Amino acid sequence: MMRNSDRERDPDRSRAHILDAAEQLFADQGYEASSLAQVGARAGVSRGTPGYFFGSKAELYRAVLDRCFDEVRSAVRAGRERTLSGAHSPEEILEGAVSDYFDFLSAHPNFVRLIEREALSGSRLVTDAAPPLSAGQEALAAIAAELGLDDAPSGDAAQLLLSIISLCWFPVVHADTVAAAVGVNVGSAEARELRKRHVVALVTHGLRGLHAGRPDSQLLETS
Repeated sequence: MMRNSDRERDPDRSRAHILDAAEQLFADQGYEASSLAQVGARAGVSRGTPGYFFGSKAELYRAVLDRCFDEVRSAVRAGRERTLSGAHSPEEILEGAVSDYFDFLSAHPNFVRLIEREALSGSRLVTDAAPPLSAGQEALAAIAAELGLDDAPSGDAAQLLLSIISLCWFPVVHADTVAAAVGVNVGSAEARELRKRHVVALVTHGLRGLHAGRPDSQLLETS
């Protein structure tokens, strides 16, 4: 097991451990209830090390959020690179995007919990920060370009992206509340896969509806 002094001699590793610990604490307890001392203890470093690296709790919190949204942007870019690597129909592109986002949220429950805490507390740290705005704009641009949708404010691309986020987000947030109340289990890998397939089907059918009556609508017809 790595000792505190060993971690603190490796700045990159120490920083990563602090971010991991802070992310977990902020997700579990919220910003106000978490302290730099708690973060240091959880990260296995001295009490003063988180402050040394990040200056203040607020700056550490922003660093946690920045890292989360960096991961979102990386996922968007990876999906787009895959799309551009070959010839894919709009439906195949959308299926891949929904599947990737669903899997991303399932693998990053702390990210979901952090954003939910932000929404419930009325904090402006997320909505006023550049990283989430950048991540959202990048995802919107990808959806609009790859599916040929209107990218205007509140246009088809924005409405579709919001629907995708909502449908993928909900099972992570309400696995033990609303989902359980209506008899939907999302606790196992098999159950999540079933839910993902249902979300993909809903979104792709919705895309067909958006394209209904348009000259390119035949692209989305099933054979």
